[in-house]
Amino acid sequence: MLECLTAEGHKTKAIQKALNVLGKENLVLISHGGSFPAIENEDTGFGTYNSDAAKKLIDSISGIFSAIQLGPAGKTKSSDSSPYTSTIFSGNPLFIDLKQLTTDKWHKILSEETFNEIVNNNPNKNTGRTCYSYIYNRQLGALKEAWNNFKALNDKHLNNDFEKYKAKNDFWLSNDALYEALSIEHGNDYWPLWKSEQDKNLLNPQSIEEKIEYSKRISEIECKYSDDIEFYKFCQFVLYLQNEETKKYAAKKGIKMIADRQVAFSDRDIWAYQSLFLDGWYLGCPPDYFSEDGQAWGFPVMDPEKMFTKEGELGEAGILMKELYKKMFQENPGGVRIDHIVGLIDPWVYKKGLTPKPEDGAGRLYSSPEHPILSKYAIAKESDLDLTLESDKEKRVKTLSEEQIKLYGRLIEKIVIGAAKECGLNKDAIVCEDLGTLTNPVAAVIKKYKLLGMRLTQFVVPDDEEHPYRCCNIDENCWAMVGTHDNEPISMWADKTINSHEGYLNAKNLVEDLFAEAENKDDLICKLNTDANFLAYTKLVELFASKAKNIQIFFTDYMNIKDVYNKPGTSGDQNWSLRIPNNFENLNKIDLAAILKDAIIARGSSFSKKYSSLIKDLG
Repeated sequence: MLECLTAEGHKTKAIQKALNVLGKENLVLISHGGSFPAIENEDTGFGTYNSDAAKKLIDSISGIFSAIQLGPAGKTKSSDSSPYTSTIFSGNPLFIDLKQLTTDKWHKILSEETFNEIVNNNPNKNTGRTCYSYIYNRQLGALKEAWNNFKALNDKHLNNDFEKYKAKNDFWLSNDALYEALSIEHGNDYWPLWKSEQDKNLLNPQSIEEKIEYSKRISEIECKYSDDIEFYKFCQFVLYLQNEETKKYAAKKGIKMIADRQVAFSDRDIWAYQSLFLDGWYLGCPPDYFSEDGQAWGFPVMDPEKMFTKEGELGEAGILMKELYKKMFQENPGGVRIDHIVGLIDPWVYKKGLTPKPEDGAGRLYSSPEHPILSKYAIAKESDLDLTLESDKEKRVKTLSEEQIKLYGRLIEKIVIGAAKECGLNKDAIVCEDLGTLTNPVAAVIKKYKLLGMRLTQFVVPDDEEHPYRCCNIDENCWAMVGTHDNEPISMWADKTINSHEGYLNAKNLVEDLFAEAENKDDLICKLNTDANFLAYTKLVELFASKAKNIQIFFTDYMNIKDVYNKPGTSGDQNWSLRIPNNFENLNKIDLAAILKDAIIARGSSFSKKYSSLIKDLG
């Protein structure tokens, strides 16, 4: 046993050294919270990074990985499990580890009988899938039992910590808890369906008279549902304490957590901050290869005039956004991934009730100086535009001054980077999801502030020699990966790519980039276009052979799972449901040592000769 552990430790040190010589500063495992595994007899139906199984996962990747990239961790709706429409401040109570609440540490405020009954009746127990519709209400019932026992316990220390937590987070916690009370009042957690217009606008009064009237209504609801409001806050308090414990445990193992900031706002947030959004406009995507009509996301857009004052200082909306990022950086020392960073710099917006097509009045919020409505927000001038291109084309803004670039990037500089600095972090803690359409203003801002974007090698355009996702074109300062949570794992991609013209072009590029000194290039091209396993393996070698300093791997790619986590455009219990199997330790994971060995060899004979002893240690 000692010899086995010693050999394993020796291999880990070799992997660490290989990552170092290949110039990798960060190796990050991507796993959304719900996808974490469970101990076999503790599978409630939803994963959490606060569980004992999560600690086992952290232990297993410690010494090799530097961080775990989580998904958005906000509270999701009863009817929608997508983490990308969750709350911006409140955490998801589903990430509370119920098992802990049955222990002495938590004074057994949840009975083992309740916990075991939830586990035993989980329809997807030990299947590697969440069961969202099942656990959503069962978790709520268990937490109410814990709340009632917490009150009866009346522990002085815990009560004191609870009061401090509520006071510190009151600016968002009271709003979210009030929404919960109103959801009970109306029997629905989707506020547009509430029958009372007053309740729809309680935090959005239009006059002094309304403010007085609405204040009375708020007091009435707070009195009527005082226990429900306190229960909501209690759940956030418990989640916070468990999150902090997990963060400390992970830190001891050399693992940091990276948060994910979605572009959307939840119904709860839209209700609370509706006065800060641009009236009548939504965020989406313009028509492209994947959608001829564009993508109508229905997400509200912050009003530019409330984001910043005329003097360039933070307005009410800007202050709110900065508080959000400060909270995220404080709670996640590994940093924050920003989903669809285009939406912060050069968003595409469309009119409510219409399509996101240019002919229906859609356009870029800050790049439409010729638009009859959006022109008031334009940073680019008409003289900066290539008017031969349509408004949805990414290269339409052809010239930009330094002052204009600063205006496009002021949200990034003053809010995101500013929040990171106040939390003791630098801009490298910002992971920019810049996949897809990248307009010239976005590219200019990323370049000016030296932000780290993404390179997704699965989506390389093989007949474009200059394509940024190709190995030889990937620069140091980025995050490289074979796929994200929205893509098929690389093994499934390889299955579909071989024996095709695209497969041949991919194989040809890989041979040019990774096997430049090989004598049997034609044989390698043939094998890469006929052997899916070899193609998938070589795409992983490509990832580590690239110059990228930062690498991310989605759990399906790391653990060789041929299944998809998210299928865009679909909904229901099956989507967003894939989990790391409970027996993950026994899975046939990728051979990272072999991949790193071949990545070193791919750097050329002089490089591999220099590290010949390391190649031997890697096996």
